[in-house]
Amino acid sequence: MKLLFIILFSFSSLAAYSQGRSFEKPNYKKIEKNIKNQDTNLHYTSLMNRYLKADSTFTLEEKRHLYYGYSFNDKYAPYSISDFSDSLVAILRKEKHSKLELNKIVQLGDSILIENPFDLRVINYQLYALDEMGDKKNFEIKLIQLNTIIDALMSSGNGTSKEDAFYVIYTTHEYDLLNIIGFQYWGMQSLIEHYDYLTVAKNDAKIEGLYFDVSPCLNSMSNMFKEKND
Repeated sequence: MKLLFIILFSFSSLAAYSQGRSFEKPNYKKIEKNIKNQDTNLHYTSLMNRYLKADSTFTLEEKRHLYYGYSFNDKYAPYSISDFSDSLVAILRKEKHSKLELNKIVQLGDSILIENPFDLRVINYQLYALDEMGDKKNFEIKLIQLNTIIDALMSSGNGTSKEDAFYVIYTTHEYDLLNIIGFQYWGMQSLIEHYDYLTVAKNDAKIEGLYFDVSPCLNSMSNMFKEKND
C-alpha cells in the first residue's frame, strides 16, 4: 500500500524540498524545562490534549515542544513494538479490505497510538482506512495530527550534513521522512556518533545520503541497559 502522506503532505516533492528553508535544532534542555511549566502554553499535558483533539491552531514552537518533548515522557520507548502490530500487519497484507477490516485497521491503530501517539505509519494506515470508508470527519482529524508532527520534524533540518541533520525521537521517522521528501532508501545505514546516516538512491538534488540526530533514542537505550544492570 502506497504511503498516503507522500501525496498529502505539502513538502512531498523533491523540488519543494530543495528550496531554501530555515531550520532550528531542538534545544532539549530548554524544551524539557518549558514543558514542565504549568503556567505557559508549552506545558506538556496541555499540548498533548490539544494534539489528541486535532487542534489546528498549533504554532510551530508548540509543535516542536509536543514532538521533542515526548522524549521526556515516562512512556517514551523508541524501540518498543506494540502487541497490536502483528494483528494490524496481517490485515494490511490483504489486497482488498472489507468495511469490517477497515474499521479494525482504525481500532488497532488507536490501540497502538495510545502507546506511541506519533507513529506516523499507523496514522497513515488509518488515513487509508478512513478514506476508503468515506469518513471525512475522522480523516481530517488524523490528517491534522499527521501534519502537526511532520511540521515539527521538517523544521529541525534538511539532513544534508551533521550540522543540518533532521532530529528524530524514533528511528522509524528517518525512513518516513525519506518517503515524505521524495527520496528512496538505498540500503545502507550507519551510526556515526549520535547520528544515523542513510544512503539514498540517485536523485536530482545529487544527495548521496541524509543525517538524522537520534540522541533521544540512544539515551533511552543507555538508560534501559543501566536500569537492567543496577
